[in-house]
Amino acid sequence: MTDALSTLARADAARLKSFAETLVPEFAEIEVLQSRSGLVMLPIRDTAKGVAFHLGEVLMSEAHIRSGDAQGYGMRKGHDLEASMAMALVDLALTQGIAAERCQAFCENEAAALSQRDIETLRRVEATRVDMETF
Repeated sequence: MTDALSTLARADAARLKSFAETLVPEFAEIEVLQSRSGLVMLPIRDTAKGVAFHLGEVLMSEAHIRSGDAQGYGMRKGHDLEASMAMALVDLALTQGIAAERCQAFCENEAAALSQRDIETLRRVEATRVDMETF
């Protein structure tokens, strides 16, 4: 489940919202426990000293929903409450086993797209690397 949440947190917002919309009719009733946005501290580790510090604040959107005894959760970067709610819907569907194959396929497709995007980003970063020689 953790891998799915990590993928959904970075998934394309438009595709995520569109997919989650198809899941809504599958639920008898959905209760929104929380839907909000706010600032979250961004921790980072200083690799030289090995200590953690807060780099700054990041705007996040969060959604927490329930259907029956199961709960779904979503948290995404930025002020997009619809995307965090969509993430929570997919999480809830996975938790309850609703449309599980479709949800898994969606997560796998998004993970592949994210992996490709990460590779492209690393290639662009590598292209700017400069090797310095010390005399």
